[in-house]
Amino acid sequence: MSLARPLPSAPRWREVLMPTKNVQESKLGFLSGNVIRLIEINADTLADGLWARVENSPRLQRYRDRVPKEELRQRAYEIYRHLGEWLQNTSESDVERRYVAVGERRAEQNVPLSQLILAIVATKEHLWEHITDEALTDRAVDLFQVLELSRSVEKFFDRAIYFATIGHERHASAHRAVAARS
Repeated sequence: MSLARPLPSAPRWREVLMPTKNVQESKLGFLSGNVIRLIEINADTLADGLWARVENSPRLQRYRDRVPKEELRQRAYEIYRHLGEWLQNTSESDVERRYVAVGERRAEQNVPLSQLILAIVATKEHLWEHITDEALTDRAVDLFQVLELSRSVEKFFDRAIYFATIGHERHASAHRAVAARS
């Protein structure tokens, strides 16, 4: 009796190295999971760091003047603290609901749309800087997982920008209609 096990067929190796769309969307790899846990654990520090970034950006002057520090910090904390849930379990309609409301709120606060978008981009960039600091690796499988995490993060923030823009535009449109009737 031979103790040697047959090598897996080629399709199985492709599944390991290049998961199907369903596997990619339902599971982040071990490395990605660890990076996400580190982000979630450090959500307070990340939220404070984002505020410092907003506070020091001349391009976010009106955003900074109109959005209370604690409100921005709480929004950032929620994203960072629940990143795994946002990336793996949140439906597009959940993202839509949340970020349309954010866009409407920022329009109520008279935050220019350009600065709302820049603040969301800053949130993503701040997160990505933390990810790259934590996930430096030279193993191909780890690099693939970091790329998958990057794809998931990009997709989430792209949707956030889109839906926040809709909320901002919707609020502005409603106010123009009210002003036109007056």
